[in-house]
Amino acid sequence: MSKKKNENIKREIDCIKCIISDDSIFSTLTLPQKEKVIENHICSFYSKNSIIYKEGDNPIGLICLVEGKVKLYKEGVNNKEQIVRLVNENGFIGYRALFAREKYNSTAATLEDSVICTIEKDLVFEIMRENHNFTLEIIRRLATELGFSTTRSVSLTQKHIRGRLADALLFLKKTYGVDDENNINVLLARDDLANLANMTTSNAIRTLSNFVEEGVIKVDGKKIKIVDLAKLRRISEIG
Repeated sequence: MSKKKNENIKREIDCIKCIISDDSIFSTLTLPQKEKVIENHICSFYSKNSIIYKEGDNPIGLICLVEGKVKLYKEGVNNKEQIVRLVNENGFIGYRALFAREKYNSTAATLEDSVICTIEKDLVFEIMRENHNFTLEIIRRLATELGFSTTRSVSLTQKHIRGRLADALLFLKKTYGVDDENNINVLLARDDLANLANMTTSNAIRTLSNFVEEGVIKVDGKKIKIVDLAKLRRISEIG
């Protein structure tokens, strides 16, 4: 059996594991409903820096990130990106547009090699009508995302550069955790970090250097380790 075929089989198995996992949103489904989802899903692989969908596209289904990391961003003045959301494994992508029956209002791109599972939208709506617990879980996730968006809006519009970058680092740590060496478990380019904190790349680099000099973080290439979490939180609070 070829290496590529083995990889495809593994991805398909990972997609199914996501559907039947007790930790996933699909844990609320009945066995027949889970079987329907397994029969009507598409498992896809995207290499690093690939576009999953673009702003203005029509949603075709519910997208679950099985493996990898994804950013959602909008393009503003002079094509400058603004990262509006980051997605971790078992998270959902673009589902607000799906349920609002609107076009996507942001673009989704991979930060690393990723596997996604797409469930046809008519089946999703059918299950939501049948399974109230599944629908309530969807509502809970949407409400959580709305709360996060409100908090970020305040941070990006009212805080100074140091506060915004501190918020971005804390958000990355909360979203992706840390690796075995206690580095934030995502490798972001400096321009991505700047876009997340709504600042220029040069300001992001300068502020990161200040944080290093103050003993708040350590930097090794794209690896960032938070050394003084309490101090970083104070910087965030001061704004």
